[in-house]
Amino acid sequence: MASGRRPEHSAPPEIFYNEDEARKYTSNSRMIEIQMTMSERALELLALPEDTPAFILDVGCGSGLSGEALTEQGHYWVGLDISTSMIDIAAEREVEGDLFVSDMGQGVFFRPGSFDGVISISALQWLCNADKKTHNPPKRLYKFFSSLYGALRRGGRAVFQFYPENSLQLELITSQAMRAGFTGGLVVDYPNSTKAKKMFLCLFAGLSNPQLPKGLGTESNQKGLPTEASFSDSRQRYKNMRGKAPKKSRDWIQEKKERRRRQGRDVRPDSKFTGRKRSKKF
Repeated sequence: MASGRRPEHSAPPEIFYNEDEARKYTSNSRMIEIQMTMSERALELLALPEDTPAFILDVGCGSGLSGEALTEQGHYWVGLDISTSMIDIAAEREVEGDLFVSDMGQGVFFRPGSFDGVISISALQWLCNADKKTHNPPKRLYKFFSSLYGALRRGGRAVFQFYPENSLQLELITSQAMRAGFTGGLVVDYPNSTKAKKMFLCLFAGLSNPQLPKGLGTESNQKGLPTEASFSDSRQRYKNMRGKAPKKSRDWIQEKKERRRRQGRDVRPDSKFTGRKRSKKF
């Protein structure tokens, strides 16, 4: 894999995280530290009652690194992941949670109100990719969020740490979550740091005007820069909004060119003239 290349551009998750990749991921000390840190932050954002065990769903649980953070804080959990290799390694490691191989794009199938909270670390952005001809990212996101809304108790939270590729993916994800009934918004930790910056989508089930947690990073707060962005359950209609940029726009053209590059086709390089409207012919 080329340095800096996003994993979701290489292969579908169930193929990318084969046995070799899954074992490397699980044995990498830096990756373990990052996973534990982000899992603990996600738990903090869940704001669960202290000294009370909760039942938590871990979406994209991988080999159980995030689940170990849940166990350490006394919670019970269920883990879902599409990679069989990741689930097999989690079972080998004898993690405490119950494990299932599952594609979150097909929805989560649990009884209504089963979970007190939901966490997900570095998984949500995978749903923005169409890895098969039958995959429709907006529909898969809506299926996931609507079924998750049902499985979460009223007043419960779901916290997703994720890496959106661009603003379009971010808008696609939040719009489908809102459409499914969630309220909440984006919490950004250390917004001015390239390496430490992390995004958390904090969703609330059954709350109309929730108070978003504050993002970490004292420097950004002192400068008065926003570290969170909220949305409500009020319905708004957007023209040409189905997870796609308006046709013939600059973003639409760049996305089309990027798809063709991934397909190995010859594509002209981007320039300042890309997507610029041409004047009418005389």
